[in-house]
Amino acid sequence: MIQIKTPHEIGLMRASGLVTAGAIAAVKAAVRPGVSTGELDAIAEDHIRSAGAVPNFLGYHGFTGTICASINDEVVHGIPNPDRVLAEGDNISIDCGAILQGWHSDSAVTVTVGSASAEDAGLLEVTERSMWAGLAKAIAGGRLTDISHAVEESITANERRYGIVDHYGGHGIGTEMHQDPHVLNYGRAGRGPKLVPGLVLAIEPMVTIGDPATVELDDGWTVVTKDGSRAAHFEHSVAITPEGPWVLTAEDGGVAGLAPFGVTARH
Repeated sequence: MIQIKTPHEIGLMRASGLVTAGAIAAVKAAVRPGVSTGELDAIAEDHIRSAGAVPNFLGYHGFTGTICASINDEVVHGIPNPDRVLAEGDNISIDCGAILQGWHSDSAVTVTVGSASAEDAGLLEVTERSMWAGLAKAIAGGRLTDISHAVEESITANERRYGIVDHYGGHGIGTEMHQDPHVLNYGRAGRGPKLVPGLVLAIEPMVTIGDPATVELDDGWTVVTKDGSRAAHFEHSVAITPEGPWVLTAEDGGVAGLAPFGVTARH
């Protein structure tokens, strides 16, 4: 079942989204050579709990972290560890979420530790832009795969060929972290459920420099690229409203990110 939220409920999800946005900002500010992913995890948990919310990743099907901390060839679901220390030039994906008054939010960002190579900078730029391309299609009256197609088209429009990770994708979100519908990062436009006001989705492209094939490690969580190539992951939760997309996990509601696509965000 696809959960449709009332305007009041979306307002509650916005409050949750701002908690998650703050947690990710705090973690990003702490990223540097020598810091451990365990330390970053503690920063996120402290921020979320200080805001009166609860981390939604912690304990989820036994997951032991507040954030997913995925480094270099790790695509998603990396487990925070006090012994895992960041080094100059690493890419780290920080995926985080919160529950506030029963409502979930979910967001992710990939950053480079220190200076980024041209190749890494390109990967991160392409992945983030594809997320915003998808968010720009979160408009009432469209179809779900309009978002999927926009993400794919944004990635494949580049001269360099990037890999789009199969199977993993975005999802509905609300009173649970993962709800219907599943949102692929590729596909033909004009298909799937109608996009209606009150639908809230997490849009999250996962892109690789090399082959997009992945494998799950023996820890039962961490997903890595088979060929060892680097990956990037960006995510925002967005509400479809009559006034336009409202990016609940962006501080400005998505105004800056959607403007290049000619879309006015509600904020």
